[in-house]
Amino acid sequence: MSKVAVVYYSGTGNTEAIAELVAEGAREAGAEADVFSVDDFDVNDADNYDAFALGCPASGSEELDDSEFVPMLDELEPKISGKNVVLFGSYGHGDGEYQNDWQERSEAAGLKVLGKLAVEQDPSEDEDITAAKELGAKLA
Repeated sequence: MSKVAVVYYSGTGNTEAIAELVAEGAREAGAEADVFSVDDFDVNDADNYDAFALGCPASGSEELDDSEFVPMLDELEPKISGKNVVLFGSYGHGDGEYQNDWQERSEAAGLKVLGKLAVEQDPSEDEDITAAKELGAKLA
């Protein structure tokens, strides 16, 4: 059984809701999944996980949050180089384009990006819920 860490930053709760759905999908596919906010995740525990689901909403003009999320990501990426990851988050304006830059950054750091999901606002639509669970299942 694979062990997945779902690590997220959420300013409004939307990305947190997606994180829970991603973890649910991973569990339904047979993985063990632990969910952490960036404040609760210790990057020194990265070796305890086979794969990672990383979540961050778009901030500013379609960028990763640089106050909470990016400092953790800077420390985490070298520790999980070569591992499978999925990326997810929410956005309120734009079109979720920030995830393309995030994918490029992740792949340059040696992460194997299996998929990504950008949800406008909260994951209340059936297709968003399904997509989040499928993302978790893909990682499992």
